[in-house]
Amino acid sequence: MNNNFFDLRRAQVSRQTLALMWVMVLALVVAFFFFASSICITLTVSIFLAILLEPIVAFLQRWHFPRSLSSGLMLVLGMILLAFLLYVSYNKSAAFAEKAPQYAIRVRDGIRPFIQKIQKVQETAGTLNPELPQKKVAEVKIRETPTWPSYFIRGFGSIGGVIFTAGVIPFLTFFLLVRKERMYLQLEGALGSVIDVPLFVRRLGTMVRGFVLGNLLIGSLLAAITVGVLVGLGVEGAVTLGIISGFLNLIPFLGVVLAVVVPALVALLQFDTPGPILLISLTVILLHLLAANLLTPKLIGARVSISPVAATVGILFWGWLWGIVGLLLAVPLTAFIKIAADSHPSLIHISNLLADTPRPLPHWAQVGERTIREAGPYFRKRLWSKSGD
Repeated sequence: MNNNFFDLRRAQVSRQTLALMWVMVLALVVAFFFFASSICITLTVSIFLAILLEPIVAFLQRWHFPRSLSSGLMLVLGMILLAFLLYVSYNKSAAFAEKAPQYAIRVRDGIRPFIQKIQKVQETAGTLNPELPQKKVAEVKIRETPTWPSYFIRGFGSIGGVIFTAGVIPFLTFFLLVRKERMYLQLEGALGSVIDVPLFVRRLGTMVRGFVLGNLLIGSLLAAITVGVLVGLGVEGAVTLGIISGFLNLIPFLGVVLAVVVPALVALLQFDTPGPILLISLTVILLHLLAANLLTPKLIGARVSISPVAATVGILFWGWLWGIVGLLLAVPLTAFIKIAADSHPSLIHISNLLADTPRPLPHWAQVGERTIREAGPYFRKRLWSKSGD
């Protein structure tokens, strides 16, 4: 009986030690992602771009184009498109900056009646509770640097880090595309005994492409509807504003606010009545609700296969960790964790925690960590043989 007691006690202590070790490992991983964020972001974006461009490169390769030439051609065309978009965005931003004083005057004139009412209320409150005159002390105002620019470059460290990362990503993506076969063999040799590498790679590619193409389709639909509304109202630059507003609407949390503000500011300068501004705001909000509750679950949810709660928590976590880049990549990164958990039988608990539809736990997964370790090789063989069929 004493031996059984000590065995149970040792097993309990070992489980607690193992849990503590896992907590320490997770803390170290999060710390690495935070302090080495520029490296992690560069590698993540390069891998995602390589996954997106791989079908096109493979198609050109089937037409006897060398893989290196196809990869370089795709990257050059992508860089030209990105440069064109940046040029157009710079011109639009410069035009907006020139009209900024007019926007400020219209906004000040619009809110002046409200400010006057608030001042009257304050004056009335002061007459009800008169205070003794106090000696005025000179105020010292400290001008603080706004925090929102630092949020946009979080993960890069500085503007120089952003430029350096943008310069490294095309080269890293090119090498990932060219050396795809070798890297696949290296990954299979390193992790082949632990996870089903072909299944993992296939699911990862399907998830990334489905996420990007789904967002592109939803953003195009929102942009087309917004452009139609702005054109019907006669807003200047309706096409450009509608496209910007439609794709801004895809950004989690703050996207709907930015999507409303961009066309509403132009309408504020152009119209004297609040009707067009209210119609634009209502349209953008309704489109956001349509995309969030109908289009995104249908077109993207089935491909990323994570629950809305997991996606929201992932957005909060990755947004805190990497700023705006983490906010944009939060859903595919959270889905990547689920795909990695799906590839190993012992991680079924993590997979179910993130899944939209959890899988029922088999009997072997309910009897302890030791059984999972012993049954792992058997189930991996069964899984691989089934995937090979």
